[in-house]
Amino acid sequence: MAKNSKTKMHSYIPELAEKLRKGEVTRRDFIQTATLLGVSAGAAYTMAGMPGPGRKAHAAAKKGGNLRVSMNVKASDDPATFDWSEKGNVARHMTEPLVRVSEDGVARPYLAESWSASEDLKTWTFNLRKNATWSNGDSFGADDVIHNFRRWLDPNTGSSNQGRFSSMTVTNDTGKKDDKGNAIMSTTEAGGALEKVDDHTVRFHLNNADLALPESMADYPALMVHKNFDDEGGDLIKNPVGTGPYALQNFAVGEKATLVRRSDAAWWGGEVNLDQISYIDHGDDPAAQIAALASGQVDTNYQTSIEQVETIKNIPDLQIYERVTAQTGVARMHVTEAPYDNKKLRQAVQACVDHNKMLEIVYRGRGGIAEDHHVSPVHPEYAELPKQTQDYAKAKALLAEAGYADGIDLRIDCVANPAWEQNVCKALSEMVKPAGINLAINIMPGGTYWDIWASTPFGFTAWTHRPLGVQVLNLAYRTGVAWNETNYSNAEFDSTLDKAGAILDPNERRVVTRKLEGILQDDAIISQSFWRSVFVTANKRVQGLYAQVALEHHYNDVWLDG
Repeated sequence: MAKNSKTKMHSYIPELAEKLRKGEVTRRDFIQTATLLGVSAGAAYTMAGMPGPGRKAHAAAKKGGNLRVSMNVKASDDPATFDWSEKGNVARHMTEPLVRVSEDGVARPYLAESWSASEDLKTWTFNLRKNATWSNGDSFGADDVIHNFRRWLDPNTGSSNQGRFSSMTVTNDTGKKDDKGNAIMSTTEAGGALEKVDDHTVRFHLNNADLALPESMADYPALMVHKNFDDEGGDLIKNPVGTGPYALQNFAVGEKATLVRRSDAAWWGGEVNLDQISYIDHGDDPAAQIAALASGQVDTNYQTSIEQVETIKNIPDLQIYERVTAQTGVARMHVTEAPYDNKKLRQAVQACVDHNKMLEIVYRGRGGIAEDHHVSPVHPEYAELPKQTQDYAKAKALLAEAGYADGIDLRIDCVANPAWEQNVCKALSEMVKPAGINLAINIMPGGTYWDIWASTPFGFTAWTHRPLGVQVLNLAYRTGVAWNETNYSNAEFDSTLDKAGAILDPNERRVVTRKLEGILQDDAIISQSFWRSVFVTANKRVQGLYAQVALEHHYNDVWLDG
């Protein structure tokens, strides 16, 4: 562990190391837990008896060049409200997070130099880098961090980070009622949650324990903006002040974004290889993207669709990077809107699905089977539940109990591209038909769909990878959070989720996660069939590239060979 006078090793680490020695926890569980508790990744790998996979500067790395990337360029004014990974990819090279999840899926300090947790995981101290400077010449420090968290926890900002950091919030009754007579609640920052210890040290005081706190700081809406961000317009594109090694040169939604190496000062992380990163928007048609790669107009892309993988393999100058992930898609129902407020109906939909066939039909088997609860086998706390099987007799019985013995007409909304999303809905429509459910599919352009995303009673949403299952559950299914697209509210689920975040022992945490999975599966708020591999294509001259689990771009170590 790196020596730091402000960082104290958590007392659980020796016990965890002993569990590893006895074979009671896996190496992966040890490294994941130890690093979250503040042990450096290098030290954690050494303690686990494994060589660290850290990416080091390559002797053959060449300086200069323009990396051209095919990716949708979306409006990206405020990182706090980012809702697409593509937005984070443009911004990440100029404005950075406190923590970064690297190629091995392990959380590492970034703008934070180190962190430590109290014994009960309710007090976390983050030590910030003293050599990080903003592109306007200001020093990065505690005031910037406090400002960002205060914005995130303010309900007026509308940030999904309020769900990520729900342990720093309180919920109050506004005294108002909705149209059904239910109390309207408001979630705000808890008093005393944020403490500035000194100019480069911040302490967080939580209402409940949260082991996932460092990894939540790595997600793409958690990029740091300058403390004067709001005073200077609250728009990163118009006022692109950041701590990263690149500066925004030009930006046009739907067309391009260009980043150039900063010349004003040395980046805290050292030298970078590329002179320029150019994002080029080729629209939603995968064929246009592949044509640009094949003709040498671009060097790499954001993501290669499953339909194009075999085509890419036959193009000599291109290489495909594949990564098994917790990326997925869910057909989700608003549980507060009829007829989806009927649990038996939702369970009937679930009972119609053949998960294995769905993976084969839609994604050519490149992924894993899901279980309708949004915790993946790649998540360290995953607990396997009994396999679900397609059961039409059960589905018909449930439908009758729901009051629809003669069948029911439903509609699901989805986007046209990427194609696999609408293909899930088409397969689902066929699978529910024998039970008496007539499911119409409303395929919409992306812009149109995302305008009604939060209000559609039955829709399909793609979700990106998060390192921990509890992170996804906090973001998507905790009562009242911004990305709770099902309007799900279950007090038992919320309290069990709080409990999971407080458990250090990976095996004990898995037991509690199993309960969370069971609650979600039984409440049947989503139909989730599979986890998907992701694919990135690059010209073979691109070096130092890898497919990150959440499709984040970390181009600081990338270079062009020729």
